[in-house]
Amino acid sequence: MSIIATSVAILKDNYAWLLRDSATGATAIVDPADPAPVIAAIEAAGGRLDLILLTHHHADHVAGTDAVRDRFGAPVVGAAADAHRLPRLDRAVTEADTVPLGAASARVIDTPGHTRGQINFFFADGAVLLSGDTLFSLGCGRLIEGNAAEMFASLEKLKALPDETLVCCGHEYTESNARFALSVAPDNAALRARVAEAAAQRAAGQPTVPSTMGSERAANPFLRAPDVAAFAALRAAKDKF
Repeated sequence: MSIIATSVAILKDNYAWLLRDSATGATAIVDPADPAPVIAAIEAAGGRLDLILLTHHHADHVAGTDAVRDRFGAPVVGAAADAHRLPRLDRAVTEADTVPLGAASARVIDTPGHTRGQINFFFADGAVLLSGDTLFSLGCGRLIEGNAAEMFASLEKLKALPDETLVCCGHEYTESNARFALSVAPDNAALRARVAEAAAQRAAGQPTVPSTMGSERAANPFLRAPDVAAFAALRAAKDKF
């Protein structure tokens, strides 16, 4: 029994994520901002949709939600804290709530920082993290609504997940994140290996995500910051990079 996650490229550099519970065939879509490719991906996978999961309210993550719901009739799950600015929710969740998908279930993790109401979903069955715009490969989200202390705390929660956890994030930012990461940690061998891997993936026309939490702990400078002050300095430097 496990959750299988497949990226769906949408918009300029976003990913929606199609999830399938291998035990039951139940499926979900995460952050369906662009309905046409999302609907096509669902139809290609068999045309079943049991759940729509939203990580945060930005349009490049949720704009296609109603069209996808209208097409498949799947209920929408999102953060209670952001219910006022998300598409209509069929279920509003808070931290430590669980969301079933077939025989599996996701734990809701509050991850403010990029936005106040951002949440992530972690499926222990399959070790899949839907990290939205909280954690990227070799990077993290901009502090649009939150502050450094909030984002640092959010990342500390994610760092506690198992090494094998697949980090299914919302954007294809790895190569640009890599350039900054190398500027602050040029001697990190794990980082250099990850940069080479990502370059080969892109050269082959493949996505660079999901990465793994073990890889991110070893290579991502934002996960290696020892305290809030160091994290804040890194985030400010990245914003100007």
